[in-house]
Amino acid sequence: MAKEYSPFTPGFPVSVDGFVGRKAEVERLAGMARSAAHGKLQVAFLAAERGMGKSSLATFVRVLAERDYNLLTVHAFLGGVTSLEEMVRRIFDRLVKDSIDKSWAAEIKQFFGDHVREVGLFGITVELQSSPQDLTHLVNDFAPALRRLLEKIGTKKTGVMIVLDDLNGLADSPDFANWLKSLVDEIATSQAKYPVFLLAVGLEERRQELLRNQPSLDRVFQVVDLRPWSDEETRDFFQRSFASVGVSVHGGALAALAAFTEGLPVIAHELGDAVFNVDQDKQIDTSDVLDGMDIAADVIGRKQLEPVMFSAVRSDRYRKILRAIAESQTKRYFKRAEVLSQLSSEDAKVFDNFLQRMKQVGVLVQDQDSPPGSYRFATYLYGVYFNLEAERAKREHS
Repeated sequence: MAKEYSPFTPGFPVSVDGFVGRKAEVERLAGMARSAAHGKLQVAFLAAERGMGKSSLATFVRVLAERDYNLLTVHAFLGGVTSLEEMVRRIFDRLVKDSIDKSWAAEIKQFFGDHVREVGLFGITVELQSSPQDLTHLVNDFAPALRRLLEKIGTKKTGVMIVLDDLNGLADSPDFANWLKSLVDEIATSQAKYPVFLLAVGLEERRQELLRNQPSLDRVFQVVDLRPWSDEETRDFFQRSFASVGVSVHGGALAALAAFTEGLPVIAHELGDAVFNVDQDKQIDTSDVLDGMDIAADVIGRKQLEPVMFSAVRSDRYRKILRAIAESQTKRYFKRAEVLSQLSSEDAKVFDNFLQRMKQVGVLVQDQDSPPGSYRFATYLYGVYFNLEAERAKREHS
């Protein structure tokens, strides 16, 4: 009997049905959505390193906010956006597109009037057309525009939730930071109910950039930090995912999957997909996991590392060093001297070049909080990937 399609979605936000764990974070964000539905402005920042599942969590909470609290929800992906005008255009364009088949579609079209244009086959797609002057006006009058929009919808919605995802191009902009602070101040001083939940999603570095440009935002954001899955959550993810397509996982294989993943959702999806594809009998055993890990490590490296660095870590000599690092690593750091002691004289000669190369491309940093001569991986994702590479090197060496 042939297997179903892979239940894993590497490179894409997970579906709501496949969402796992994050109970505390979901409850906190859902509480903010509830407060917004009762007329209290909420502003939060969902912060996490790459690969932690930020967008998946934001999508899950957005669905809950619409289902449980009847909020009008918009998920605006802002990758590449560098101006406030383009930001508001994407927000309202997404709102128009997501409302096309909803009971409030007529009100949305009336609100935007001639700015909504039907496009595509049989007019089943719409888009928002606005002049530069219109967009500037929306930037300056964002709060009143949202209030008028909610008045137009009337009793059909209790408020609105706006997810601002991927702030890389805006976070270092003083204009965006000051706009956000002014927006909150304008709403706070109006003394009126404002049923809006603004959820910014991005790396912690992006939040710090915003604070450097506008320190007062530190008092505005409710910060929700996303951490790696627990071992229990990771096992639950794999069990549920494989079971959804009729594939069983043996106990040892489940432990290996959790160990290699180290609680990182992006690794879990790549590894799970690779293991699913190498399995031949719909029963995942440890051999399947190890074969899948070999494939997943290669895919993750190509996707997540710079091309020059990926090429470097594929060399036999550097992989020997990686194996020594894996054996010497204590938690998330390793000591230069301990790694050197495990290298051959030839490998030791290139070790400092290896360290410098890794530092140059941002994979390694010196760990100031650990003993002298200690290094750590710049991100959790790099650490997990390098451990996968080290495990692969061990297998080839044995």
